[in-house]
Amino acid sequence: MALLAGALQAFSLAWPFDIFDSWGVLRGQPLWWLQWLALTALVLLLQASTSARQAAWRGWLFGLGWLSLTFGWLYTSMHTYGGLPAALALLAVLALAGALALYYAAVCWCFKALALINKAWIAINFAAFWLLAELARGLLLTGFGWGAIGYAQLDGPLEPLIGWVGLYGVSAVAAGFAAWLALALQASFGAGGRGNSGAASWRGGALSLAGMAVVGLGLHFVPAPQGSSTGVLGVTLLQGNIAQEEKFESGSGVPKALRWYGEQLRANRSALVISPETAVPLLPAQLPEGYWQALQQRFASGEQAALVGVPLGSYDEGYTNSVVGFKPGQVPPWRYDKHHLVPFGEFIPPWFRWFTELMHIPLGDFNRGALPQPTFDWQGQRLAATICYENLFSEELAAQFANPALAPTILFNVSNLGWFGEHLAMDQHLQIARMRALEFDRPFLLATNTGQTAIVNHRGRVTHAAAPHTAVALTGEVQGRSGITPYSAWVARFGLWPLLVLALAVLLAAALGRRPQGASL
Repeated sequence: MALLAGALQAFSLAWPFDIFDSWGVLRGQPLWWLQWLALTALVLLLQASTSARQAAWRGWLFGLGWLSLTFGWLYTSMHTYGGLPAALALLAVLALAGALALYYAAVCWCFKALALINKAWIAINFAAFWLLAELARGLLLTGFGWGAIGYAQLDGPLEPLIGWVGLYGVSAVAAGFAAWLALALQASFGAGGRGNSGAASWRGGALSLAGMAVVGLGLHFVPAPQGSSTGVLGVTLLQGNIAQEEKFESGSGVPKALRWYGEQLRANRSALVISPETAVPLLPAQLPEGYWQALQQRFASGEQAALVGVPLGSYDEGYTNSVVGFKPGQVPPWRYDKHHLVPFGEFIPPWFRWFTELMHIPLGDFNRGALPQPTFDWQGQRLAATICYENLFSEELAAQFANPALAPTILFNVSNLGWFGEHLAMDQHLQIARMRALEFDRPFLLATNTGQTAIVNHRGRVTHAAAPHTAVALTGEVQGRSGITPYSAWVARFGLWPLLVLALAVLLAAALGRRPQGASL
């Protein structure tokens, strides 16, 4: 049951099936109500556990089912494109999911233990514990918060809270409501709800719900302050659809990419043209003679600019995964170097070189870019870059908002999701962009190799999207925004520390509460 509940939570982030579409359950879309039901099932299992140890085991199984299905597409990158044996690739996915699930096992153990000490405010205690687990997964050991439950709350009743408390805050509120729902079901059907213990749980849940409802409804009807328009910018987002197995092959994918992207950069007439991550798959010094100079000359004058994904560096200086910006009067070209590198893909953790050597992936140890880096300023807009999964880390992106007068007006991300085949990675990546748009009240541009290439407005709605797995130039207009949200204001100043302190304060108050007579660990 715990594994099944975890699977449902994975499905809530991006529905994986082409069924129930007549009911509005569309493939790739988040389902906020399914996420609540999945987590409610976990809380019921925790409440029914006979010990903290059993609760931890159930929490770990829930996390294993949820996380392994959420990023199961890693199997494709390691086996299909990396050449890792199938069994070892599967084991690697399960090992990663199992290791990250330990955070949830730990908080489920603590939740059960604390429930034996103090049954008051039990739902808000669960919200605080869940928040700690999500923060740990997203921040520790370089962080990998992909699939946090808050992403499922897009399009749901908690969406207006995002501009105030961000992804992690919404995740905590969603967890609290799921816990309250579990308590309500217990009270209604008598499952563990009899006697003084059940009454205390029900009263605690009701108090927790009341507190969260006051805050939640207040923020719901008082939307996060929004800025004003900084004008409209015409953009073209390039999606070359270069097959991943050919992308770095000198006899096939490399000349195809150079030809297609070169033609598109010359032909398009939008004010800004953006290509995906490593659209140019060679170092500038390795390109055919005159290719790089022709790109610079193309945008050296006139009313157009371009942002091009390309690796930079040398053997002596080291290499970076970068975006280069060309515009009239920009000498040398603007440059953004990826800061948050992918473990095993762009840097090799200690003692794991043997693992990366088993795969045939043309990546290794890259240099990290600084944090923050200058925006690309063009036609009255300031564009802030992220590459690949960097848009997961909103606390790093928030560093750009420390000075509101110089804050970005548009966010953009360049990626190559071709590593993951036709799985749900691209749909999940789009939900991440929508979350960042709502957190910062900024439009978000996604330029990818295979999809989802899209324009997301500042309200988190997709206004333009290219069909996945096609070569296409997506053209549209994007409206830049000024001003900052409450979330971007406090995260830019304090990081995520306020959420951590709040969660610990709630749990400390609960732990110091009066212990019911006869209760023991």
